[in-house]
Amino acid sequence: MVPTRDRPELLRDTVAAIRDQDYPGVVEVVVVHDQSTPDLTLASDDPDRPVRVIGNTRTAGLAGARNSGILAATGTLVAFCDDDDRWLPGKLRAQVAALAADPTGEFVSCGIRVSYDGTTTDRILDADRVPLAALLRDRMTELHPSTFLIRRSALIGGFGLVDEEIPGSYAEDYEFLLRAARSAPLVNLRTPYVLVRWHKRSYFAQRWDTIATALQWLLERYPEFATQPAGEARVAGQIAFAQAAAGHRRGALRWARHTLARNPREPRAYLALAVASRAVRPDTVLRTLHRRGRGI
Repeated sequence: MVPTRDRPELLRDTVAAIRDQDYPGVVEVVVVHDQSTPDLTLASDDPDRPVRVIGNTRTAGLAGARNSGILAATGTLVAFCDDDDRWLPGKLRAQVAALAADPTGEFVSCGIRVSYDGTTTDRILDADRVPLAALLRDRMTELHPSTFLIRRSALIGGFGLVDEEIPGSYAEDYEFLLRAARSAPLVNLRTPYVLVRWHKRSYFAQRWDTIATALQWLLERYPEFATQPAGEARVAGQIAFAQAAAGHRRGALRWARHTLARNPREPRAYLALAVASRAVRPDTVLRTLHRRGRGI
């Protein structure tokens, strides 16, 4: 399932990489156009690699687009891939085998290869299983949406669809991971099977107010963060940084204090204070982190 919005060239590359997977079964690609006109030329009736093109029939935004694709899919397994990413060879076969080997597993991820500004960095999570407590402590950006493969039964009647109430759909992937891990530990493969392209054209770039609001919503929705001080401080530090980047100095200082009270060693608090004091620009911080395959 590929949600898309105004990225026609990247989208075609994404779809081609999915159809080129060496998985022996049928791979149905559902392309969901969100707030953009569906490109019907992508459709294909190939019996082994069909491509369906639909519009987002639910809430406008990424969460609604993902759910439109989930509900339209016909297979017993559902996989996500964003329209600017690319599955690498062997991804689907390896993940299906991992789920088949673990009858209690509902969700499998894998490592990523991050490409940004001419630099490529592999991000591989050193774990075979990811419980909820570990996800509360650390977002684990290796668990990228384009790596997700999920039993459809877990989505329909299990832990559920992507939450469409999150402000701006920001962090919908993290909330989805938390909810999935509440149901059962996530299965993880220690191989980078997905190329993730980070670039300056992001629909969340500089939407700092939305980011801050969404992360506050997340803390309220998951009281379990209170059991993991370092994890709560990480999210609070992200809020502090977003407030600082948006020019809300008072809010940035308040959230930075909250961050340091939970974990005095949380670096995001200090980055937020640097941005709030105008010692450094937020985009400079982000570029530096992205070159290392990381985000704020």
